[in-house]
Amino acid sequence: MDKASQDRIQKLHPSVRDEVTTIVNECNAALKGRSQMRIAQGLRTFAEQDALYAQRPKVTNAKGGQSVHNYGFAVDIVLIIDGKTASWDTKKDWDGDKVSDWDECVKIFAKHGWSWGGNWASFKDMPHFDKIGFSNWRILSTMKRDPKTNYVII
Repeated sequence: MDKASQDRIQKLHPSVRDEVTTIVNECNAALKGRSQMRIAQGLRTFAEQDALYAQRPKVTNAKGGQSVHNYGFAVDIVLIIDGKTASWDTKKDWDGDKVSDWDECVKIFAKHGWSWGGNWASFKDMPHFDKIGFSNWRILSTMKRDPKTNYVII
């Protein structure tokens, strides 16, 4: 796993860090070709979320506080090709096993209880995954937070 992914995982909610590490390692073991999966985004501050919300063209429907990213229970991924080029191509089969590399990662996330933004009915978010059971920002926003870490207490 690359350092960028490790750094982003360490900022996620503590309850999912080990699991996301496992998922990344499983994805990268399954991708036997030129691609490796990287965590492109994890925890976002409310200010970072607001900045994304303000971007045009539109990249998110969520304001600060309205994204599961703001609570550390969501990640966005990217495939790194040949160790240098970022790809969000969901169809490419870089390892030649007749399954797109992206779909291989989707299946591994699902096996670990994560939902995929590519399955959303509208405004599909192909790089997005969030932890089932912690994917409702309305509930997360009402939960008490640890005064030392600011993570929601579960």
